[in-house]
Order: sequence, then structure tokens, then C-alpha cells
Amino acid sequence: MGKSTKSIHAGNLEHPIYGEVSVPIFQSSTFSFPNADEGARRFSGDTDGFIYTRMGNPTIKALEDNLSALENGFAGMATATGMAAITTVLLTVLDQKSHIVSTACVYGPTRVVLEKEFSRFGVESTFVETSDADNIANAIKSHTEVVFVETPANPTILITDLGAAADIAHQHNALLVVDNTFASPYLQRPFEHGADIVVHSLTKYLNGHSDVVGGMIVTRNENLFQRIRPVLNLFGGTMDPHQAWLVLRGVRTLSLRVEKSQNNAAKLAQFLIEHPNVTWVNYPGLPDHPQHHIAKKQMDGFGSMISFGVKNGIEGGKIVMNNVKLLTLAVSLGGVESLIEHPASMTHASVPRKEREESGILDELVRLSVGCEDFEDLRDDLDRALNKIPS
Repeated sequence: MGKSTKSIHAGNLEHPIYGEVSVPIFQSSTFSFPNADEGARRFSGDTDGFIYTRMGNPTIKALEDNLSALENGFAGMATATGMAAITTVLLTVLDQKSHIVSTACVYGPTRVVLEKEFSRFGVESTFVETSDADNIANAIKSHTEVVFVETPANPTILITDLGAAADIAHQHNALLVVDNTFASPYLQRPFEHGADIVVHSLTKYLNGHSDVVGGMIVTRNENLFQRIRPVLNLFGGTMDPHQAWLVLRGVRTLSLRVEKSQNNAAKLAQFLIEHPNVTWVNYPGLPDHPQHHIAKKQMDGFGSMISFGVKNGIEGGKIVMNNVKLLTLAVSLGGVESLIEHPASMTHASVPRKEREESGILDELVRLSVGCEDFEDLRDDLDRALNKIPS
């Protein structure tokens, strides 16, 4: 079954109740049992069935099955947010006083939770530029339990070779966990390259309409699923059934949205290269992107995230932010509308400049999430804003 077909049909109820085409919203906190014996069997796990929405719900399960199918994984677990997915996985697979190697320019809250929260339990974190596999190998220690990569990375759009990362992790009996948010399973399926666990922020491409927050965990095998599911149930980072339904609706148009937005992105990247007030462009589809060959190998397309540098550093970035009209000045990404942000003055303003730049987040960096508008309108809006930067 192809990717577009899976996104529309995977997870649909096998036996519709009233012949419904859309999965219903089962907005119920608890589920009744026909008799006491059936209740006992469900609690013991001898039979399938729903008990309480924190532990499972038909609408949520439909979404879990859909995304597990898209990722070619064993099973999915939906969570309230992307960070709930990440923290649940890390709480499960990291032991006290263990070690994790992570992408340096990983999503900001992921780095914070490792540095500020997991460190309280003796977990040691090493952040390296994972786009160079040698950096991963050199950072591994005897007590490394996890290699965590985000590819493409946020906001630098650098690419990690998933096959190389998996080989290194497995040689040292560590797990490879991949944040696949920026690519989505339509463009990249980490299990095909050796990953053990995949996490997503469903808020982004999978939902695609900037009206839901949610997360997803998908495991390669049953063993990892059986380890993580009880932790999710106990810590309670459960998705709401209505959230799940909205994401299911969004996933149905995933292929259309990704194809349109990445087509726009490819043309915008070329436009930016030629603009006199742009100093550099990072887009995996450009032949001079440092990991273009890796992206071609492990992705089915180059996505719709672009980072680029503007003249005059932070001030130049602010000028662009203050002069766009069609592009929306906001964080997040992956919606049908194009979003733009300036990390050095916004999302990463509290990070010391030296630390920011070591992670590739330069003063002049602008991050662009390209949406599904008409290319000419996006180009003209960017051109007007960029031309406001003084020569």
C-alpha cells in the first residue's frame, strides 16, 4: 500500500458502527464492561478492549495505527504533545547515571529537559553535530544508552545519516531514537535505516493546520512498545480523542500538503540564493547543501524547511520579521500557512551567543516553514522584506 493510500485508510475502523467513512470521536473517559469476567480479562490483558481513555481509546488507537503504518513500525502511542512523547521515551530508556548523545541543535525544550531535568537523576548528556557521524562515534561512552538525533535539524536544517547513526549506536548496545518531525513519514521513515524509536510532534506536518498540539511515539518492535506503553499510562501524557480526530483528518491530506509546500520551498530556496541581501541558504535540495547526498539517499524529497542568513545580523533578521505581510511571524512549522521566525532574537534569545553559534544558530539565521500558498505571493513578500535591509 502506497504512502498516500496509507495516510487516508490506515487505522480506519475494521467494523464501522453505522457505516461511517470518518472515524468517530469517542469522547468518553471510561468504557463499560458487559460483565465482571470481561472486566477482569481486560485488566489482565487476556482480551483486547478499552477501559479508560488514559490507557486507550478507539479514536486515539485509529491515529496510532495510522501513523505506525506510515512509519512501517510495530505500534504507535499518541501523546498530549511532542514533548510528552520525547520525555516518555527518555524516562523509559534512560537509567539513572546513564549517558545520551544528542544532536547539538536539537529542538530547544528537548535540550533543556536533558540538561535541567534528567541531569537531576545523574543522566549525562553530550551534544554534538550529528551531521558528522564521526562526532557520534567519538562521543559514545561505556554507559551510553541512547543516541538521539533530529534530522533535518531545527533550525539549521542539517542532515544526519541515519544508517551510520544506527550502526554506531548498535555497536555500543545503545538505542537510536529519531525525531522525525521535520520530515514526516511521507518523506523519511527512520526504521528503514535502523532506528529503534521514532517520535513526532503531531502539531507540525502530520496535522498540518496549526490547530492541534500532540505527539506520537512509534517503536520498531514489540519489546520496546511493551516497555514504553506502561510508562505513558502511568505518567499520563495522554492525547485527547478530539485532538486525535483532528490529526487523523489532517493526515488524510499529508501527501498533497507536503508535495505542494516542498515544491514552493525548492523555488524559494533558489530565489533566496540569488537575492543580494541573503548571505547563505540551507536547504537539503540544493546541490551545495553539505549533506545533500545523504538527504537524497534517505529521504523521498527535501521538505519545506529553509534556513538562510541575512545581511546585518540580528538587526537584519528583525527588519525582515517586521516587514513581511503574507508570511506569518510565529514559531512552529508544518502548517498550510508559511511561518517565519528569527531564532537569535526570538526562540533562542536567552541562549548565550557563543553557545548558540556553536550549535549553528547564527545571528543572521532566519527559519522559514514554507506553506501551500502561491509561490509568486511568497516570493514577492520575502523580496519586499529583504529589500528593507540597508546596503
